[in-house]
Amino acid sequence: MSDQPATPIQAFEPPYYAVVFTTVRTQNQSGYSETNDRMEELVKDVPGYLGMDHAQTPGGLGITVGYFRDADALRQWRTNAEHRAAQQRGRDDWYESYTLHVAKVERSHGFTRPTA
Repeated sequence: MSDQPATPIQAFEPPYYAVVFTTVRTQNQSGYSETNDRMEELVKDVPGYLGMDHAQTPGGLGITVGYFRDADALRQWRTNAEHRAAQQRGRDDWYESYTLHVAKVERSHGFTRPTA
């Protein structure tokens, strides 16, 4: 995850897909950061990948929302061999629990306060 200022992903012209991945991690996080960084780089190569947002609550709930232009882009990411291996490692080592929600976005808009 980046140390850059918090900025949400822009609103895109619908329809597109949002993948909401919520997690609670285990105490064992050995190798997690490196794998997470690799997944963030790898997903950028998927045609139709639009971006992602991350949030972490003080209580330990992690939320990542990935945005994909179409079902083909989402399928390519879901079936990527390196991503599949990272998913298995997550189940084996890093996640106490997680949920995954996939939604087709039908409406999207945004706001940015003008700078003074």
